[in-house]
Amino acid sequence: MSSGDRRQSVGVNRSYEIRTYGCQMNVHDSERLSGLLEDAGYVRAPRDADGDADVVVFNTCAVRENADNKLYGNLGRLAPMKTRRPGMQIAVGGCLAQKDRDTIVERAPWVDVVFGTHNIGKLPVLLERARIQEEAQVEIAESLEAFPSTLPTRRESAYAAWVSISVGCNNTCTFCIVPALRGKEKDRRPGDILAEIEALVGEGVSEITLLGQNVNAYGSDMGDREAFSKLLRACGTIEGLERVRFTSPHPRDFTDDVIAAMAETPNVMPQLHMPMQSGSDRVLKAMRRSYRQDRYLGIIDKVRAAIPHAAISTDIIVGFPGETEEDFEQTMDAVRAARFTQAFTFQYSKRPGTPAADMDGQVPKAVVQDRYMRLSALQEEISWEENKKQVGRTLEVMVAEGEGRKDGATHRLSGRAPDNRLVHFTKPGQEVRPGDVVTVAITYAAPHHLLAEGPTDAVRRTRAGDAWERRNAAQAPKPAGVLLGLPTVGVPAPLPALSGGCSAG
Repeated sequence: MSSGDRRQSVGVNRSYEIRTYGCQMNVHDSERLSGLLEDAGYVRAPRDADGDADVVVFNTCAVRENADNKLYGNLGRLAPMKTRRPGMQIAVGGCLAQKDRDTIVERAPWVDVVFGTHNIGKLPVLLERARIQEEAQVEIAESLEAFPSTLPTRRESAYAAWVSISVGCNNTCTFCIVPALRGKEKDRRPGDILAEIEALVGEGVSEITLLGQNVNAYGSDMGDREAFSKLLRACGTIEGLERVRFTSPHPRDFTDDVIAAMAETPNVMPQLHMPMQSGSDRVLKAMRRSYRQDRYLGIIDKVRAAIPHAAISTDIIVGFPGETEEDFEQTMDAVRAARFTQAFTFQYSKRPGTPAADMDGQVPKAVVQDRYMRLSALQEEISWEENKKQVGRTLEVMVAEGEGRKDGATHRLSGRAPDNRLVHFTKPGQEVRPGDVVTVAITYAAPHHLLAEGPTDAVRRTRAGDAWERRNAAQAPKPAGVLLGLPTVGVPAPLPALSGGCSAG
């Protein structure tokens, strides 16, 4: 069946909305789901649709404790809307769908489609089957049917893109349910990855982020322990690719050849987001994290020796079962030693199906909250001190879209420095587009951003900015057209903010 025939069979101009929760992998999967639906003839609903669409898709996460309640609450709010709107369909996919396959339709019988993490390519077919048969379609594959990168994609950014290099995870962290839902690690072939990157650069993309549940374990599926460092170096040979990032690595697999590749490949950015989870060796053992504090801090020391200006961020879980005050103080000591640019701190969340959920020594909520506040205050102080060291530096900032919520009121623009710090800068007199690069001098530092209050030193118009301009021109409202809109979720720049605790398996 041709693409045109498929559009006719589904029904052209049916609108869709996708709501995404959780990690970067889910955000990237949602780009695939958008591409699949648009390839089948659907059009994206306006950004403020809020459920007012013909198809609403929930791409769920199973990491946080309240994920179930959040999903069913949102489904409940859509039930009366569906009653009023004949033909409306609701689909639930992602990790929570993979886990709760048997209960979603039972608890929310107005759901039309339930699909898992391994068969996102089936969504248009399942929607059509549910429409024709007038009954819910539940299809959960136990293993990956097709690597997501082979599916159509509607990327959310014209200038920056995710590139998935692997799916699944071989780790058995006791707090994490993701390996059970995403499966064992499967690696893409290097040639396929590089071909995708080259195609993206040809479309105008200038920044890519290599993505995997455990990104630096890449190669374990192929028997090549240096495959990830080789991939980083190969990215350095792609003309027009200005920035390369990756997330999230596991300390167990962080080898010296990766550090050398980061330092010696000019377009690999001086940034590392590496989850620590705890600074206590005893807790790390209970978590089944196969490293200890000395090993973790040793990696950081090596990275800073090779890349002095590297910005390092992390994930930390507070209140893991059995965590004592002494264990927590060891985490505080590790944070003082590491001097992270940012730390994304999570209160331990019990997840049914994980070993940690049944462990003795569950820490009282009030104690967890107290430790969380103390750690957050310490990290806030360190983040501010580290950012103050940037004052007086001149940085190249890639202009971003949607990252400066107050830009309109302050007459500023925003973007990311090479080390991924957020920079707000004075709007220059000439036109500047997302994807273009400006050179600015940092004049002020806050804990979570930098300011460049003086005039812009230079503006470099880029192919990425051209790509953004072309995309916006194509999506401008026309008399008989549809404004698709560009939501900010999915733009790769603020990567760590989407870490939900499963980023390093």
